[in-house]
Amino acid sequence: MKKDTHPEYRQVVFQDTSSDFKFITRSTMTSAETIQWEDGNTYPVIKIEVSSASHPFYTGKNMFIDTAGRVEKFRSRYANKTQSSAGKE
Repeated sequence: MKKDTHPEYRQVVFQDTSSDFKFITRSTMTSAETIQWEDGNTYPVIKIEVSSASHPFYTGKNMFIDTAGRVEKFRSRYANKTQSSAGKE
């Protein structure tokens, strides 16, 4: 096998920013931020917006998370398409 073709596969902490839930797993993702885990070791931390601790499907709670106006962007794009197709009839 060629050297340096595969990314480093190591333990990483994922932190849900909406619920402060953290879990450790193995990943190839990288981060400049680190966190000290319960075992005393320091690991890279990847911040995520949704995990099983905050997702409505797993929690049973309806929670609206709109980051960077995704809903508005979708509505504006969809409105433009429906208006242009309505004029073709």
